[in-house]
Amino acid sequence: MEITLPPEQKNPSAWYGPDWVTRENEWIAFLLPEEIGELESAAAQWDESHKTGNIETIVVGDFILPTLAPKLLELREELIHGRGFALLRGLPAANYTEREAAIIFCGLGSHLGLARPQNAQGHLLGHVRDMGMSSKDPNVRVYQTKERQTFHTDSTDVVGLLCLNNAKTGGLSQLVSSNTIFNEMHKRRPDLLRLLMGPIATDRRGEIPKGMLPYYLIPVFNYYKGYLTAIYQRQYIDSAQRFPDAPRLTPAHVEALDLFDELANSQELNFSMKLEKGDKQFVYNHTLLHDRTGFEDWPDTAQKRHLLRLWLSVPGDRPLPDIFAEKFGSVEIGNRGGIFV
Repeated sequence: MEITLPPEQKNPSAWYGPDWVTRENEWIAFLLPEEIGELESAAAQWDESHKTGNIETIVVGDFILPTLAPKLLELREELIHGRGFALLRGLPAANYTEREAAIIFCGLGSHLGLARPQNAQGHLLGHVRDMGMSSKDPNVRVYQTKERQTFHTDSTDVVGLLCLNNAKTGGLSQLVSSNTIFNEMHKRRPDLLRLLMGPIATDRRGEIPKGMLPYYLIPVFNYYKGYLTAIYQRQYIDSAQRFPDAPRLTPAHVEALDLFDELANSQELNFSMKLEKGDKQFVYNHTLLHDRTGFEDWPDTAQKRHLLRLWLSVPGDRPLPDIFAEKFGSVEIGNRGGIFV
């Protein structure tokens, strides 16, 4: 039976990248001196009372931000109901130890949502850097390499990054609206779009929950209770074909995925930004895809590209269809997403 397509999406997250290039004042917010002082004070208080505490366990009640907290709630609303991304700039990260920066980041993140595990080891605070690995290894995730990631979503509501060090060259952050990709496919090739609204196998890359298959089956586009939600990682879709029992990609599926990638990579749809040291970027996975260009790193270990990462489950978020539990573990709003092995 032919799938009935949802209507084209007309909402603040269905944008075209070039529109944002000259509107940085709308999506870059500069931390005020008093806000930075609040973050530093809250971090120092938490560290003093949790000398041996796990930074990853910080919750919003542990990290009081009288002035900044209301702004973070507004930012959260912009992520889930607005354009889907934001950048906080001005944190003097060079003044902090790595532990101090991590406490500030986790404390700030606790005002946006609940941290979720990012890998098979259960880490709630991730380190994004080149580990000398290759994505050709089917059990390696691309963020552990210096290769381009390509446009994708993460297994959580919101992903946050704190830049501690930049690469020598490259490593730019790129964003594109999955709603806009949907709209363009709707206009150009509705026949191919329908194929992306049926289940497609995506490789778990060796991070397999107990009792689960080594891949999950979720459509690229999911329309549920009036919300269009995307989940996508092309390399992992391709590598899932290594499993004999995974549903096969037909030539039409490949054509549909190729068109998706062509649109995501179009400069008419996406845009790039360079994260400066101390920048905190937050991206809403359900309506946007993000990418990182390949990079050349510094020879000095102390200078190498290094970002901290949070995966956050956000209160007040959209409902997700039950099929997402196969990847998110649960579809309970505010308590879903992550990797559980």
